[in-house]
Amino acid sequence: MKMRFPLVLLLLCFITASAQKTITLEEIWGGAFQTEGLQVLRSMNDGQHYTVLEVDRATRSSAIVKYDYQTQLRVGTLVQTDTGRGIPYFTSYAFSADESMVILATDVEAVYRRSRLGIYYVYDMATGEVIRIADAKIQEPTLSPDGSRVAYVLENNLYIRELSSGNVVQVTTDGAPNAIINGVTDWVYEEEFAFVRAFDWNTAGNRIAFLRFDEREVPVFSMDVYGDGLYPQPHVFKYPKAGEANAVVSLHIYNLDSGTTNTVDLGEAYYIPRIQWMQHPDHLSVQTLNRHQNRLLLHKVDAASLQASVLLEETDAAYVDVTDNLTFLPSDRFIWTSEKDGYNHIYLHGADGALERQLTSGPWEVTAYYGFDAKRKRIYYQSSERGSTVRDVYSVGTNGKGKRQLTQDIGTHGASFSADYSYFIDSYSSAQTPPRYTLHKASDGALVRELRNNNALLEKLAGYALSPKEFSTLEVNGHALNMYMIKPVDFDPNRQYPLLMFQYSGPGSQQVANRWNGSNDYWHHLLASKGYIVACVDGRGTGLKGRDFKKVTQLELGKYEVEDQIEAARKLSALPYIDEARTGIWGWSYGGFMSTNCILKGNDVFEMAIAVAPVTSWRFYDTIYTERYMHTPQENPGGYDENSPLFFADRLQGNYLLVHGSADDNVHVQNTMRMVEALVQANKPFEWAIYPDKNHGIYGGNTRLHLYTRMTNFVLDNL
Repeated sequence: MKMRFPLVLLLLCFITASAQKTITLEEIWGGAFQTEGLQVLRSMNDGQHYTVLEVDRATRSSAIVKYDYQTQLRVGTLVQTDTGRGIPYFTSYAFSADESMVILATDVEAVYRRSRLGIYYVYDMATGEVIRIADAKIQEPTLSPDGSRVAYVLENNLYIRELSSGNVVQVTTDGAPNAIINGVTDWVYEEEFAFVRAFDWNTAGNRIAFLRFDEREVPVFSMDVYGDGLYPQPHVFKYPKAGEANAVVSLHIYNLDSGTTNTVDLGEAYYIPRIQWMQHPDHLSVQTLNRHQNRLLLHKVDAASLQASVLLEETDAAYVDVTDNLTFLPSDRFIWTSEKDGYNHIYLHGADGALERQLTSGPWEVTAYYGFDAKRKRIYYQSSERGSTVRDVYSVGTNGKGKRQLTQDIGTHGASFSADYSYFIDSYSSAQTPPRYTLHKASDGALVRELRNNNALLEKLAGYALSPKEFSTLEVNGHALNMYMIKPVDFDPNRQYPLLMFQYSGPGSQQVANRWNGSNDYWHHLLASKGYIVACVDGRGTGLKGRDFKKVTQLELGKYEVEDQIEAARKLSALPYIDEARTGIWGWSYGGFMSTNCILKGNDVFEMAIAVAPVTSWRFYDTIYTERYMHTPQENPGGYDENSPLFFADRLQGNYLLVHGSADDNVHVQNTMRMVEALVQANKPFEWAIYPDKNHGIYGGNTRLHLYTRMTNFVLDNL
């Protein structure tokens, strides 16, 4: 009997191990490991209830349903599809500030990354009346605070419709494609300043501030869309590449009472990345930047006199980040975030702009600002105080005292607060825990109840052979760089394994974070199951380690980041269980720029590289992003060319796969075509693939499955 137990145990272990499955590409891209999330919750003004959009695509019906935070019980349905009453099937919604009206979005189509066109309706919560805003597809419909009017953009012009009478006022008349845009942003503002709606109602609802973009001098970019017709169609749009002309942007205020529009003189305002009305209905805040983006001014504009004054000036030797963290308190004192002490922190300023106090401090970053509770005089935020790879939710008083940590488990926490800051929903995950959603009291973080988890996915994954991510730091070029590593399940320290490195490396980015798997993580696990070690190292220039660490790459994108990846590969290859003759690297977008540079400049270290949708010269990329870090090519030609892989194609020695979508409006396929030509003229063998009519994400149908099959085979064949 004594001999049988260990034999049975060994047999059971063998059966368990052999029963474990290996992840497949079809599962990854077929959605087998998708997590369940919460539907988008929108807190109602009372702070005790929230609404959820519930959609049944099969029956093309939708409803806005009201729930109670505390009990999680369904209170009622506010509006639902009813074709008999003229209420359409809708896919998103937005309330007016007083919740008397709601906009319903239908037949929505994407323009670029954030912009959308659609048919929109307004539903009157009191009467049940439904009003179609315009016959044509429009952009960014936004209700006035009292819900009596709706402003929107149609064919580059700003309109206002009075809902009771149906009267429509056309505020601007000069809008024209690829020439003049009113009320929404141009391509480069949308992509790099991350907003589309470029108009805003004041708190009284009697004025609208809006931006006008004159892009007539911006060079045109054209790309063929092949489609399925006999001839491809050119897609033409204004795209300012580094050093070229940007749209001339101006600020205007329309007065609904007088029907007049006035232009506001902001002085030397090269960029206007944010406009926001203050609590006072006549006072508008406007943020402006110079072309180098290292001097930001926060202006206060008096709409009655049209006079502008500077509330705050923010400067940096490198650049100043634009955020959405500006909040005006009832008295028009305001909350602001800044890196001026070396880390991103929260500051309180008076209504005149004078600094009252710094509310957070320390060698860590405020990573999200959630808002201000006027009743309790507390500010809520997310930060990396417990380590640069984790996030927690905190609150602090406006006197800078009484800081409270509201989340506990190590990993990544995010919060969505009720309107009165009574509750927040914590969205939590870690490398070991899939997303979990819980309701908490905002006062102290006490758990109220669990709303949703992904335990079923965790149980499902228990049937697969997976190794955990191992987090650590790696000493490289005088810095302790964050790193994770994924090893084969049957890892043997006495064997040697090929190494594949993954990175993105762009300014302020982060890949090494304690959070749940993304699709690339599952692909990395698949490769680990085939005998590879996968490692990711966040080098200099990435975020969450302070201003100086992030901004060291200024004027030299691709220099220090590449040095760090090459040195990291050398150090990892020196480990006894790494085969130093089999080291690869891959990345997408900025990561593709990096992987290309690494196999060229580190040709004695890397034997293989994959670059997907890479920048190959920053001369080809847009003004706002590129010049923020590089200034213009005219000012900094060496910074552009000395780190461009186009000039080092003759150094290629390993195996290189280059991939791009032909309809990439962001990183143009021009980058890959020029790289191909450089490699051809250097007579270097390589592999490449172009995905027709695919944008920067290279997806749709079986596209991702095909791409990752190609990449997997390339790794297996060449590393």
